[in-house]
Amino acid sequence: MSTFISFCAGVFLLYWPYGWCWYRKEDPDEYGLRWEFRAKDFMQTLAVSAFILLALTVVAMNWPWEALPRKRGLWTVLNMGASGLTAAIIEETFFRGWLQPVLERHFHPFAAIVITNLVFAPIHLIVAPYWISLCTFFPGLIMGWLKYRYKNLFPPALFHFIGNIWSIWFFPMPVNF
Repeated sequence: MSTFISFCAGVFLLYWPYGWCWYRKEDPDEYGLRWEFRAKDFMQTLAVSAFILLALTVVAMNWPWEALPRKRGLWTVLNMGASGLTAAIIEETFFRGWLQPVLERHFHPFAAIVITNLVFAPIHLIVAPYWISLCTFFPGLIMGWLKYRYKNLFPPALFHFIGNIWSIWFFPMPVNF
């Protein structure tokens, strides 16, 4: 049953922004619902990702709960990586591609980024019901900034995916998660 609920939530988060635009007869580009690869943006996003994740790795390696990095089998990593890519696309479409631009129409862009992440972070409690899941608020700020800076969903989704891959080995979780 939980797989079905997750599937339905994913479909909603992915398609709601486009349905919203269609219903209001607005161009999805007005919201930044654009997926565009630009080499310069790609390289800068990789640099931001490396900087942030290097710092997080130092923190994670000193986390008291468990030994990191984790050892995982190839199929586990591939499955988790595919889930991480799917989550990055779906979540970035909804949160950075729709919610953040809607809020930017009413608030300063940086306030919109913060408010978006006040919604984004608690959603992660559904999958991992531990207080540390709320820490997704902080990388969410980076994803919001990337969306604001590049007016494109590719950079925040790339950062999100790289972060999801990193978390397979380094995201500290309570024992027995």
